[in-house]
Amino acid sequence: MQQTSETNSGNSDLASSIGDSWQDLLNITADPPERRTKCESCKRPKVVCWCSSLPNPPLDIDSTIVIIQHPAEEKRTLRTALMLQLGLKPGKCVVYKGKKFPTPKNQTELEPILKSQNSLLLYPSKTSVPLESIRQQAEQSGEGPFTLVLIDGTWPQAKAMYASSPLLHSMRQVKLIAVGTSDYIIRTQPTEGCLSTLETAAQSLAVLENRPELRTLLVQPLHTLCKYQLDNGAVEHQSKEFRIKNNQYPKQIGKRLNRLLNYSNICRPEAKDAEGHNEDEQHLNEIRNYTTSVSNS
Repeated sequence: MQQTSETNSGNSDLASSIGDSWQDLLNITADPPERRTKCESCKRPKVVCWCSSLPNPPLDIDSTIVIIQHPAEEKRTLRTALMLQLGLKPGKCVVYKGKKFPTPKNQTELEPILKSQNSLLLYPSKTSVPLESIRQQAEQSGEGPFTLVLIDGTWPQAKAMYASSPLLHSMRQVKLIAVGTSDYIIRTQPTEGCLSTLETAAQSLAVLENRPELRTLLVQPLHTLCKYQLDNGAVEHQSKEFRIKNNQYPKQIGKRLNRLLNYSNICRPEAKDAEGHNEDEQHLNEIRNYTTSVSNS
């Protein structure tokens, strides 16, 4: 009899506990949790907003930047094309999205741009010429201003977009000679010298406009972004090329990366003969411009 009484008491306590838990659930508000306030310009949470580092006022340039962007780029958390748009005067940087161009949606607006003699496509083809030579010719002939077209995507995406867009093939094609080192140190680059979209455009504008300060001014938001990430636990990334050379790369080298690395080794200045073959080095540099970080791919 005593055992039955204790059992009933235990069941009563359990039922009471379940009742209290259920009441607690009923008291939870149906309102969603508060989200962090976002900046209206960069669309990032205000605590990680980089807008304070943008040129103020936005930079006015003679040239215009047109970015034809692979749809996958829009899904990346850390992307730099918007920094370029906000850093330049409105209308000086326009972005079109798609996998081949022009698309039915933007054909009326984009096709005349791609057909213009003053439009330049930054792409490492056999017919591309140094951007520096275009500027020198323009200074003598008075040609310009120019529209610089950039393909925004990984190198495989850029090649596919180019191949599926015949109109791009007939454009005047240019390349950068000296690309320098990327400041995008929180992303892993495949090879030394890969640049983000922002850095590629900033360096190109510095050359085309003959205004070296443009690169420094336009990449400041990127510095701010990287600093915040590093201050909050991110680590500085070395390129895959660097890690492989220093026996720090933990994975098997894929075919695409292996081709780039082999080409890179061939093109190293110390591997050149007495006469030198700078064309290969220049071509590799342009490939690097479009070989973006694979950490988010």
